[in-house]
Amino acid sequence: MITGFKQFGGDVLRRGSQFGIFGRTEPISTEFGFDRGLPIDRHYIENFLRTHSAEIHGRTLEVGDDTYTRRFGGDRTQQRDTIHINPAEPATFHGDLTVTGVLPSQAFDCIVITQTLHLLFDMALAIKRLRDALKPGGTLLVTVPGITPIAEDQWGKDWYWSLTPRALLRLLNEEFGVGQTTISCFGNVFAASAFLYGLATQEVSKRKLDRLDPRYPVIVGARTVRAATS
Repeated sequence: MITGFKQFGGDVLRRGSQFGIFGRTEPISTEFGFDRGLPIDRHYIENFLRTHSAEIHGRTLEVGDDTYTRRFGGDRTQQRDTIHINPAEPATFHGDLTVTGVLPSQAFDCIVITQTLHLLFDMALAIKRLRDALKPGGTLLVTVPGITPIAEDQWGKDWYWSLTPRALLRLLNEEFGVGQTTISCFGNVFAASAFLYGLATQEVSKRKLDRLDPRYPVIVGARTVRAATS
């Protein structure tokens, strides 16, 4: 924990500079807060998936590992597949989501793709491949970064985008059709500031985190459905 100030969001923050923590030019954590607890963006991502957990069922696909499909799908999932870009990592499928043939066609009841699209320069093509992999009537649950630091690890070199709610909606509408997508937005100026400084969820006021101001999106989520007849 940080010494010298109360929980971020409390009344006493001005310690050592005019604006307390806001006077810092360096973050508290360069690991999104993972080294301090649950990152603020993960708080929003998990809330989004919890809201749509009933749609995580049948045969599912998740990027990296099956943590979220297992946690939020539970007994509703019959087969939890995974995809990873690195062939050395354990996964059902390996490869780039924009490449034809990496994923089977019309195979999945639900695809959960969190914090991945921004690492693909051709997001529109990746969305097309994901739609093709869904069964008719299948659901895509996706989250993307809005206001965010850029990773310093291996993913930083492929970090191309941050998205607004309108941008994500337009990308999905062009592939899935208008009316198939519901957008969720999470964040406010307090949450964005805390996230940029690298504070963890446990260090801030949850009440303030959960207030929405769409001018400051930290996470943008979308639920979109492939039409049953497509």
